[in-house]
Amino acid sequence: MYQFFVDRSQINIEDKRVMITGDNYNHLINVLRIKPGEEFAVSDGEDGKEYRCALLEGGCDAAGESALCEIRFIKEADNELPVRVHLYQGLPKSDKMELIIQKMVELGVYEIIPVNMSRCVMKLDDKKVKSRVERWNSISEAAAKQSKRKIIPQVSQPLSFKQAVNDVLQKGMDIKLVPYELAEGMEATRNILGNIEADKDIAVIIGPEGGIAENEIALATENGFEIITLGKRILRTETAGMAIMSVIAYLTEGKG
Repeated sequence: MYQFFVDRSQINIEDKRVMITGDNYNHLINVLRIKPGEEFAVSDGEDGKEYRCALLEGGCDAAGESALCEIRFIKEADNELPVRVHLYQGLPKSDKMELIIQKMVELGVYEIIPVNMSRCVMKLDDKKVKSRVERWNSISEAAAKQSKRKIIPQVSQPLSFKQAVNDVLQKGMDIKLVPYELAEGMEATRNILGNIEADKDIAVIIGPEGGIAENEIALATENGFEIITLGKRILRTETAGMAIMSVIAYLTEGKG
């Protein structure tokens, strides 16, 4: 089943109509060659609902810019995790951030916040931030489509480490975690992760290639973060987030 994300304004529930425009129109008509009556799914990327639609006969305008579709039924999506994981990712080198976003969205992350930490090699100047964040969000949308998500996880503007900690506190996260290579006690980590309940907001801070600095660990613990271990092996920054996301998904899927 093909899926498209559209703006909320393009969905008219009262009239049971959806208007497909722009790149989605081109993909629907010229790439997939959807015919009148064929069904596909539409989501607005926010409310978690799936609108099952079909192209109407004669629904495409003469200019080839929009297609009118009928909403056949609305499905309450059940493929989102019962918890919301907010990833605070230390900025990695090169294009690793793109891989991290793609895979974390596939695994079910709720939100991604890039963090400029003291050991980050990559430094984004103000001129590059806007275009880079736009690129990251387009990757998130593509990954959400591929994995049949019903929301598009937002990738925000990069924050400093202190700003990231304050952001976690302001959002009132229920659980605050920092995987750390020097942490000990797998049993404690098992207990923390194993007792996560449904409908919780979980903040996870992942360090960059150089790891999380001691002063950053201190600031995190002072503000209520729990330091956990991901095992005795040292994981790359692009692996660490996927590892803990996979464990959280496994332990919480179906709860609630």
